[in-house]
Amino acid sequence: MELTKIAFGGGCHWCTEAVFQHLIGVDKVSQGWVSSTGKNSSFSEAVIVEFDNSKIDLKTLIEIHLLTHKSTSNHSMREKYRSAIYYFKDYQKEEISTIINELQNGFLEKIITKTLEFNNFKPSTKEFQNYYKNNPQKPFCEKYIQPNLKLILKRFSEYSK
Repeated sequence: MELTKIAFGGGCHWCTEAVFQHLIGVDKVSQGWVSSTGKNSSFSEAVIVEFDNSKIDLKTLIEIHLLTHKSTSNHSMREKYRSAIYYFKDYQKEEISTIINELQNGFLEKIITKTLEFNNFKPSTKEFQNYYKNNPQKPFCEKYIQPNLKLILKRFSEYSK
């Protein structure tokens, strides 16, 4: 089985990590900071997701990502929390853009999520990795992560672990 890699940034990487860790077909989630190139070369909170395309497809992953962070909001913290999907292979760039365009119909406001080339990754320190798994009862997890996990269970139950 060959795994496909993609990276997602948008909200807090604790939240993003928890969302993708709860999906069938996702083999590994690496939490940290991702950079792209050019004006997006600064590091921003993100996760790298390695998944089995025969169990969950890229479109489903992107849809979940867009629904579980503020993908239509250009708020003041966008430098730290860049709304992006980072591709590793050139062919993924067009596929991601096509999927976002298809999913736009399901959103009232314009999706601002960027399709960016993956450049570099810096992992979070060990104490912050698997944050939700290690701290599900913390107020942060209850307030921000659990609603996203409930959304997955409700709208994407066939992919929920």
